[in-house]
Amino acid sequence: MTMNCDWSPFPSPGLMGAWPACGPCAATSPATACKIMCSNAYPRPKRRAFTLPELLIVMAIGGITMAALASLSLYTGRSFASLANYVDLDNRSRTALDILSRDIRQVDHVEFFSSNKVVFVDGDGTDLTFEYFPSSRTLVRIKGNDRKVLLTECDELEFRMFQRNTTPGTFDLVPSNDTLEGKAIDISWVCSRKLFGVRFNTESVQTARVIIRKQQATRY
Repeated sequence: MTMNCDWSPFPSPGLMGAWPACGPCAATSPATACKIMCSNAYPRPKRRAFTLPELLIVMAIGGITMAALASLSLYTGRSFASLANYVDLDNRSRTALDILSRDIRQVDHVEFFSSNKVVFVDGDGTDLTFEYFPSSRTLVRIKGNDRKVLLTECDELEFRMFQRNTTPGTFDLVPSNDTLEGKAIDISWVCSRKLFGVRFNTESVQTARVIIRKQQATRY
């Protein structure tokens, strides 16, 4: 067993009593006494470090965990962005549908009809036009010098016209391209928007049928 002796300085005199000045403490500070404290020294156990295979395994597990967390965060972010995008597109479509329904119900009659453009004669005698432009993906309302974009980012839009009469044995209106017989207008469209550079979120198809209240069965 090895005996180790340490020099411990204490003020002299003090609570620990007076100790004779000796050794290096007395040489450096005359007001300090030194007490020799001897203790048994036991050998410390050796500490075992990580080996290279263990370190590699820990790094691999940490990398897999971080990749899983990053993937989950990305998926959650895209889901919230997709939901917000759908709500925004749906609100825009509802606003456009309200304007279309309000205006078409009040017109006198249809003056021109095609699958992407309809011209009405409004109650004040002026032309009211709704036209879809595939190149810019927009639906525009035109009346006089007033030009208003109702829909943007619209992938498809189609107008259809129907007579007042129904198909025998059903409640479906008879399709017609004759502006003299047009009583109802169908509008259907679908809009989409790119998120994170990818067009992965598409709004469901919007469809509406609007009856022209002032249109008679046949005009002469």
